[in-house]
Parts: sequence; C-alpha cells; structure tokens
Amino acid sequence: MSKIEKRYDWMLDEVKSAGRENLDANHASQYDFKEDASVMEELALMKRLGLNGRSEVVDIGAGTGQFTLAVASVCARVVAVDVSPVMLEVLKAKISASRLLNVEVVQSGFLTYEHQGRQADFVYSRYALHHLPDFWKVLALQRLRHIVRTGGLLRLWDVVYNFNPLEAKDRLDAWCATLSDNPEDGWTRADLEEHIRDEHSTFAWLLEPMIERSSFHIENVVYSPDGIFARYVARAI
Repeated sequence: MSKIEKRYDWMLDEVKSAGRENLDANHASQYDFKEDASVMEELALMKRLGLNGRSEVVDIGAGTGQFTLAVASVCARVVAVDVSPVMLEVLKAKISASRLLNVEVVQSGFLTYEHQGRQADFVYSRYALHHLPDFWKVLALQRLRHIVRTGGLLRLWDVVYNFNPLEAKDRLDAWCATLSDNPEDGWTRADLEEHIRDEHSTFAWLLEPMIERSSFHIENVVYSPDGIFARYVARAI
C-alpha cells in the first residue's frame, strides 16, 4: 500500500479533507453496520453496462471495501483507493480473509492517485467526491477521465442537492429530521448536520457541468425524491 505524496504546497490536503469520522478507527470498524452500499444492485447495473471477467475497475473512495470485494469476484482487476488509513486497514483484513488475489490497495485520493497499467474500464466512486470543494472536484474529475479509457464508464454516487437554493432550509431540515440522536441506530442527526456544515456537497446544476466539462457524457442520472442524492452513469468521450 503506497503512501500519499503531496507534490505542491498549494495542493489540498485530502487526508484532512476526508472528514473527522473517516479517520476514526472506531467509526471504520462500525461503518459496514451503518452503511449498506447496495453492492448487488450495483453489480447488476454494471454487468448490464458491460462489466465482465476481463474488466479492470478503480474504486476511488473505497472505504471499507464493500463494493471492492463484490466487484473483485467478477472482474479481472480492481484497485481500491482511499485516503483513510483506518478504512484501508478494515479493507485489507477483509481481503486477507477472502483470499482474493486481484485486489490492489492504494492509500491515495482523487488528486494524488497515479494509475498503473492499462486504463480502467470502470471507475466507481460512492460518497467520496463531496469531500472536495468544487474547484478541486473539477480537477478530480479530470484526473478520473485520464484513468478510464475512452468509452469506459464512471459510476458516481453522492450527496448532490437537486433543489432550488431557496428551498435549502426546508429540504435540509427535513433530511436531518429523518434520523434520531441515538448512535445505536447507525447514522445520527448530528452526523447529517456535520456533513452539511463541514463537507462540500454541491448542487446538481453545478456538479453536472463539471462532469461534462471533464470529457464525460452523462448517460443516466437518478435523483432521490427528497433532492438529496444522485447516482450518475457517465461515459468517457
């Protein structure tokens, strides 16, 4: 597992931007209880989009590797990339237990990961891009475009606000109200409030031109009914 190399003093520190909880070993140990990555649904979608036993995949923001381990069973190679050492420790333990031989683990981020080997057929990212402010999102998306081959696909899930800015107070208050204050229930209201306050989720009408400007064509997007989440399929052009 390689270490993150910060090449310029002006670069964003992606580890510091990862979010307090993602650098906490206790949180990492409980993450799979708190978050279901819907991996079987995702694998079914990606198979329909062409994923097969010859495909190479980069999972960036891999976390504890729910998707990484699932996709490794059906593809040729998967590179799991994350800035958090504690998340990757959980993932490495899973890989060891599974005895999978086609998974590579790299401690790096959107702005520092250097892909080795042929370009990927798929780049996958779930709930990670929002850790970067918008300027850095653009640079990250452009770097992802260099990782994936022309005609390859970016699958991007994130917290993406698909509502009028004038609705923000009501929409975000309603989102926070969906959770309790009890940590035993998983995510809490305080977790959502921290996300909104300290992280960098953006509006769909800002993010989508970033994706397109980075030489991806958005083929499909699904927004959640509450206007809080979006799932993209974008093809590298």
